[in-house]
Amino acid sequence: MQATATTATRTASVATGLVAGVAALGIGELVGSFQSTWRSPVVAVADAVIERVPNSVKDFGVEKFGTNDKIALIVGILIFSVIFACVLGLVSRRRPLVSMGGFVAFALVGVWGSQQSFTSTFAGVLPSIAAGAAGVAAIAVLRGWQPAPAEQLAAADVDTASGPDAPAQPMIEAGVTPVESPGNPSPTRRMFLASAAAIAVVAAAAAAGGRALRSRFSAAGSRADVTLPAPVQALAEAPGGVSVDVAGVSSFYTPNADFYRIDTAVEVPQVLAEDWSLRIHGMVDKEVTFTFDDLLKRNLVEYDITLTCVSNTVGGSLLGNARWLGVPLRELLDEAGVQPGADQLVGRSVDGWTSGFPVETLNDDRPALLAIGMNGEPLPLEHGFPARVIVSGIYGYVSATKWITEFELTTFDKFDAYWVERKWDDRAPIKTMSRIDTPRSLQKVPAGTVNVGGVAWAQTVGISKVELKIDDGEFFEATLADELNVNTWRLWSAQFENATPGQHRLTVKATDNDGNVQTDERADPFPNGASGWMSVLFQVTEAGA
Repeated sequence: MQATATTATRTASVATGLVAGVAALGIGELVGSFQSTWRSPVVAVADAVIERVPNSVKDFGVEKFGTNDKIALIVGILIFSVIFACVLGLVSRRRPLVSMGGFVAFALVGVWGSQQSFTSTFAGVLPSIAAGAAGVAAIAVLRGWQPAPAEQLAAADVDTASGPDAPAQPMIEAGVTPVESPGNPSPTRRMFLASAAAIAVVAAAAAAGGRALRSRFSAAGSRADVTLPAPVQALAEAPGGVSVDVAGVSSFYTPNADFYRIDTAVEVPQVLAEDWSLRIHGMVDKEVTFTFDDLLKRNLVEYDITLTCVSNTVGGSLLGNARWLGVPLRELLDEAGVQPGADQLVGRSVDGWTSGFPVETLNDDRPALLAIGMNGEPLPLEHGFPARVIVSGIYGYVSATKWITEFELTTFDKFDAYWVERKWDDRAPIKTMSRIDTPRSLQKVPAGTVNVGGVAWAQTVGISKVELKIDDGEFFEATLADELNVNTWRLWSAQFENATPGQHRLTVKATDNDGNVQTDERADPFPNGASGWMSVLFQVTEAGA
């Protein structure tokens, strides 16, 4: 009986904590949907973690999870929350105040997280407070219906057990729940199960309701109402020669749905085009503001530009090519009038994220846009709708502000942007790099002729040559696809003829139009981008194997 009671007690205690944790998370999600600037405790803490994560952890997350790094963070916080709640439940029977204090601590962590954002308001603490209160209330309700601790049952056995027909009333009077038989569950257990189920259902409904309510803040409808005007001079369709006919090689244009997304926003900011404006201030002759309608009435231009994330590792997928529509940044700045001495243009997002790049960058021939269109449609929400910055030749962390609301003209010695504060370089020209798309690492291919291919990039300079090496052989030139412009990647292909069965290594390097050869010196992304040659090992099998 004692072993059965011990198991029942522990199981019920863990279940109590689990249900209380679910209640806290569900209520936090619901209350977090009451205002557009409020966030659930999980999202608030995730945002705060991103703000403070060391570079090594950030690089690890991007390397292991890629564009799913934020989902991984949310899942990690949820798993920790569930485990924490179960532990609190385990101690709730003997030390209820400790378990309740644990949920208060959970709420306080959420309160702290809710106040770390650029857009934080004091009222933003309410979702976390509500979550903590829900957890405490659930613990209080459920602990009263838990099976009694084993030693209490044992003591009751000693005091009352006088035979198989001994009445259960003395145990009940002592405050001890008798252990039910499998076919006759006690009223106490039925009440515990019913209460736990009811709380879980309410929590699930609260979470689902919170998600549904939050959708009313979505900018999807605003985006759907946008009709992009034609550019003042539309670009011709890219010729077929910019692509290669090799299965597995990237398409010249990256579809919007496949375009990489790296930013610090746990939840995609929802900015309505009709409410959006861009303010240009700082070291300017006059402060100016533009609305989205103002942009639509301007002479818009198109550019094909490849973007690259500084977090991209050697051979990584954090780059993509698109056709962008927007207003040249130089035109907007000219209307404000840049004052002498201003050497940094800082972009600020609606969530407070900042980037900054040299003003002189806008004085050469590279395209630099306030973009509102991507591959023929308004910017996707996750890529910065209504407007974002696109500058060729420099990594996104110093230039590509999404959901932008401000430009500030300042100097590098007066302001450090978001990632520069975290010791990344303040200038970030993109390095000459190349990637093998096929064959993939450890892929098996039949003996004979093996088709290989990939991409190379050196934005604003262009690629003049891509070379390959099989195993320890000499480098030989790949066939380059046509170059559309120096601001886009260049696709390449080659054939490995008479490939013999066994394991082989393929290595690639590129040379840009200035004669700079991609370095073989390996470097991590921090502090100014990865470098090194990419190699893949692949397996050639017997023909027909």
